[in-house]
Amino acid sequence: MQTMPALALRGLTVYPKMMVHFDVGREASVKAIEESMSSNQPIFLVAQKDIRVEEPDRNHLFAMGTVSVVRQILRLPGKTIRVMVEGQIRARLHELTQTDPYLVAQVEPVETSEHYEGKTNSLRAEAAIRQAYELFDRYSELSPKNASAEMLMNIMSSEDAGYIADFLAQNVSMRVLDKQSILDELRPVQRLNKMNRLLRREVEILEMEQSIQRRVQENMTQNQKDAFLREQVRVIQEELGEDGDNELAAYRRQIADAKLPEEVETKLLKEVMHLEKQPFGSAEASVLRNYLDVCLELPWTKTSKERVNVQAARKILDADHFGLEKVKERILEFLAVKQLAPDLKGQILCLVGPPGVGKTSIGMSMARALNRKMARISLGGVHDEADIRGHRKTYVGAMPGRIINAVRQAGTRNPLLLLDEIDKLGSDMRGDPAAALLEVLDGEQNSTFRDHFVELPFDLSEVLFITTANTTSTIPKPLLDRMEVIELPSYTDEEKLQIAKQHLLPKQLKRHGLKKNQLKITDDAIREVIVSYTRESGVRVLERELGALCRKVAMGIVSQRYKQAHVTGDTLEEFLGPRKFHPEKNGLENQVGLVNGLAWTSVGGTLLEAEVNVVPGSGKVELTGNLGNVMKESARAAFTYIRSRAVQLGVEPNFYKEKDIHIHFPEGAVPKDGPSAGVTITTAMVSALTGIPVRGDVAMTGEVTLRGRVLPIGGLREKSMAALRNGIHTVIIPKDNESDLEEIDQTVRGALQFIPASHVDQVLANALEHPPLAQPAEDAGEAPLGGPGTSSQASIPRT
Repeated sequence: MQTMPALALRGLTVYPKMMVHFDVGREASVKAIEESMSSNQPIFLVAQKDIRVEEPDRNHLFAMGTVSVVRQILRLPGKTIRVMVEGQIRARLHELTQTDPYLVAQVEPVETSEHYEGKTNSLRAEAAIRQAYELFDRYSELSPKNASAEMLMNIMSSEDAGYIADFLAQNVSMRVLDKQSILDELRPVQRLNKMNRLLRREVEILEMEQSIQRRVQENMTQNQKDAFLREQVRVIQEELGEDGDNELAAYRRQIADAKLPEEVETKLLKEVMHLEKQPFGSAEASVLRNYLDVCLELPWTKTSKERVNVQAARKILDADHFGLEKVKERILEFLAVKQLAPDLKGQILCLVGPPGVGKTSIGMSMARALNRKMARISLGGVHDEADIRGHRKTYVGAMPGRIINAVRQAGTRNPLLLLDEIDKLGSDMRGDPAAALLEVLDGEQNSTFRDHFVELPFDLSEVLFITTANTTSTIPKPLLDRMEVIELPSYTDEEKLQIAKQHLLPKQLKRHGLKKNQLKITDDAIREVIVSYTRESGVRVLERELGALCRKVAMGIVSQRYKQAHVTGDTLEEFLGPRKFHPEKNGLENQVGLVNGLAWTSVGGTLLEAEVNVVPGSGKVELTGNLGNVMKESARAAFTYIRSRAVQLGVEPNFYKEKDIHIHFPEGAVPKDGPSAGVTITTAMVSALTGIPVRGDVAMTGEVTLRGRVLPIGGLREKSMAALRNGIHTVIIPKDNESDLEEIDQTVRGALQFIPASHVDQVLANALEHPPLAQPAEDAGEAPLGGPGTSSQASIPRT
């Protein structure tokens, strides 16, 4: 039994009497090599069972290894060393007596050098040796990289079966387990027989690889031969003047029949000539065929006969859409101009409004009214310029851009292209698609639009572009400048009722397989759906709720609970469940420091409550609710205004030193920003500081300055409708927005009381239960605006 340093080998096996070079990188292995050299003692080399293990123990090592001597060490850059070792004898590993800082093994030699070197002259040994000569000779022919003449001579010069087996195992590429099985075998003849079996398997694998390679080469040769013969046939046909009905002739006929512009025809004929010169099966030929197919499918000269009739268009728009009178009027004006000036180009309409108000469907109605083909392009999330302009045809997987694809899909050069969600374009390192649209939507440039794939000017001037967006704030200004914006306002509850009766309900009945007599729903029930189950500017959720109602009725009819359903406002909850919204829930309860503000979003108006609480402190002002910079500045302006007028407002003059003020807008997960919350924050702070409750039936909107002036805001129509939906009776608006009241639906104006205010004092006089001022501002007593007979206590008509 001997104790010596040990080295765990990964993917390598060392045999006795073999000289082997290998690199050592693990720290423990390097230390074992250095210990063996410094102490002039042998080292035990043993293979790992799993090469992925970085710190092997006894269970990770094979039992049989080789006692070796380190002959040479060469240090490489880094911590790696290259060693040359010479195997001595086989040895069996009993245990590892040390694992740190390097492995130390207790081993037992299993054979002496005299036993190993003894010659075996039996017939079996001679037969095994001859078989090894034969197999290795065949292996050398099949794998010249792994065998050399020197190796073959080394084997031929030896008659020791054990040595030949070890030599072959050391130099032939085999799996680690196969190499270890040769090392484990102690009997020389059996070892050589086992090696012969493994070598025969390697030879069969190499023969199979060579056979596969030969067949591949033969197939390639056959393809080259076919291409050569086809080229000969083509040349012979040209010499005989016979241009058969082949692919190239078909392309030439299509180009001639298409009556293309001269520049386009010349370019395509050149591409056909280029295709003609390509060898059979070449990649470039496939690219050229794809290019020719795309170009020939484009409607270079094909147009659809346009129908410009204002009366017919009016009927179609009225049949497809209820309300939206101003939008319809603008579209009819557009058509009237087209009727008088057919050659007028460059008009691009942008329909802007909340989701669900019918922007896309208006575009479809326009296409039907004009008798134009239509193609729809959704731009939401597009962030690659190549989506608009296309890829150059030399790229792998190249294709035309969405504009050219849409024209090809429409099949005419004067279609109506509907560009949906233009406000949701993105941009990244692959370009800005909004910038690419500048050429498409410019009437002075798009007559020669060049797609990167087509590489030819295509006339887009006859295309009618209609774009849609929820808001214009995210559309780049240069792009917005090329479009005429038409705003689609939110629907009133009465408009939603008519839309549901005339359009949505019949559509859902047909979709769910119901007949008109199987579902009877009263107007009151539809109003309840609008008020209690939806809260939106459009009608998309309303349509979804009517679809849910139809499903419930269909289930009842199929299960034979009833043959027809009659839905009223009282029975609606049986079909749609509990009400989701309670418009009168606000209860118009007066509270201290709680104010109803009005906000505009891309999906319509909404009620935004502002809460203010005052606690003893040192004058800190805290803002919460995920507020943007503009709203934070509004809060600071309101705070300064209150400090400047503390005495007149009935606020303690030193409140900014002795009180902490916390301003909060609920639903902190929703980002909030915009220049219309100033009066809301000011009123809430004054109420909290004075203890005077705020009227719960009042909502307000407007920006405030340091001197208390109320500045105008936008989105008054949407904000007023949000107030109506939430049970508000009185809305305080900036005085400069009085002219916007003409844009508000008469139903809303008749249900709400509008109070214009030019100063915060007027806002406080109308919003607080009792004003803190002894005498309100000069204009505070101005008569409120609204329908006849409206007052601060007027109730909302139930819908």
